[in-house]
Amino acid sequence: MKIPFTKYQATGNDFILIDNRSGAFSFSTDQIAQLCDRKFGIGADGLILIEQHPNADFNLNYFNSDGSQGLCGNGSRAGIQFASTLGIISNKTSFNAYDGLHDAELQPSGNIRMRMMDVHEITETGGNFFMNTGSPHLVCFVDDVQHYPVFDEGRKLRYDKQFKEGANVNFVELQPNNTIFMRTYERGVENETLSCGTGATAASLAASRKGYTSPITVKVRGGELSIEFEQSADASTFTNIFLNGPAKKVFEGTFEF
Repeated sequence: MKIPFTKYQATGNDFILIDNRSGAFSFSTDQIAQLCDRKFGIGADGLILIEQHPNADFNLNYFNSDGSQGLCGNGSRAGIQFASTLGIISNKTSFNAYDGLHDAELQPSGNIRMRMMDVHEITETGGNFFMNTGSPHLVCFVDDVQHYPVFDEGRKLRYDKQFKEGANVNFVELQPNNTIFMRTYERGVENETLSCGTGATAASLAASRKGYTSPITVKVRGGELSIEFEQSADASTFTNIFLNGPAKKVFEGTFEF
């Protein structure tokens, strides 16, 4: 079976994009792992199938490299950019993802501004913050994230028994001028990635508990993101959350199983 694909990256988070509006393709967990394998496949953090949806411009079906599913903020921006090249959307879109409907806008700068789901609960545990921004995230504030052992410490916390479904783990350093620097150990990839959109969202909401205000600039190893949000007077609920950042085509080709 020959499968046409396009490779995208969004601040260093990389994805395989496949036009599956015909419904011709379905992949087993093993096949997804093979496609995403950096030695024996194309290589990516995840696989995205663009599909038909009755109530939106398209359905974005996202798989981590281990075959598990969830919302991926960076992957969503890549999917939006891909959908634009397919002629499915113009500069504004509504699409369905793992956690429901989202709207987004392709901006003149080339960045994509995507609405995230509201967040109604943030749990503080041992000085860290846990929440769901489409995927479960733990945010840990550290002093020197550049030299922090993200893989070792992230792997420990990712499997902590207090997180029933596991968690993505974000290590965050507070910097001046409403800016944070974040590194993430991603569940489903089981490694550090260069960026994480849902993680950047979680880190920004957690930073608001430290006095940071919208918009927050999030530096990641793959570039820079910006998070906008509004919060209730008691800071318990966050609404009008937007993830802003780029997504770029890298190459296209054909994969053969």
